[in-house]
Amino acid sequence: MRPDPEFDPQTLTRSLLRRRRQGALATLMAEGGAPYCSLVNVASDVDGAPILLISRLAVHTRNILADPRVSLMLDERAAGDPLEGARIMVAGEAQEVMGDALPGLRRRYLNAHPDAEGFVDFPDFGFFRVRIDGVHLVAGFGRIVDLAPERVLTDLTGCAPLLAAEPDIIAHMNAEHLDAMKLYATKLAGAVTDEGDWRCTGCDPDGIDLANGAEVVRIAFPEPVRDPMALRATLRRLADEARGRDR
Repeated sequence: MRPDPEFDPQTLTRSLLRRRRQGALATLMAEGGAPYCSLVNVASDVDGAPILLISRLAVHTRNILADPRVSLMLDERAAGDPLEGARIMVAGEAQEVMGDALPGLRRRYLNAHPDAEGFVDFPDFGFFRVRIDGVHLVAGFGRIVDLAPERVLTDLTGCAPLLAAEPDIIAHMNAEHLDAMKLYATKLAGAVTDEGDWRCTGCDPDGIDLANGAEVVRIAFPEPVRDPMALRATLRRLADEARGRDR
């Protein structure tokens, strides 16, 4: 079979990890080891690893606490035949997050799922991060690829200044640049939703995540950014590109 030059499995996989907000979580039953599948809400850490907020009262959480091995399926939910859309199966271990890493995960999850504010502090709920061991991508006939973690996770080396500034960046974008984000979403990402406000929900070295209600888009950067000044310059270039397409 001839290779498809337009098929970029790494970029597609990274986009699905960042954009999808729900997925099918497969765990192993704590008693007997039978497979068990459930629907969960998902967010992404700064490197792209999935974040879960789950209750210890749920079967899948009890399963994870007994055996952390999981598989998580995320898909495009394309119109028409759902099997024609791309989907990834993430294999790894779900590890509960505590200590210094918890505030960052909590913030990123709530940016993606603001409705969770109502129960995030319930004592039975906890945050789990999926440590990715591998990803299986299915994107149509002849487009089936296995990817190692280093091909789908963002390299955070040298990115401490950007990561530290992320909360301020998001707040500034949502307070001062709603028009620019609408242009990013509709002109650069092909968003369907043209009404209402597009808001920034995450920023990382590889791109920014924007949401308008249930629609989520990813704006990938032409090259990685590692500090706020580089981000500012990149966003200006993207705004100029989006305005050019708006003419």
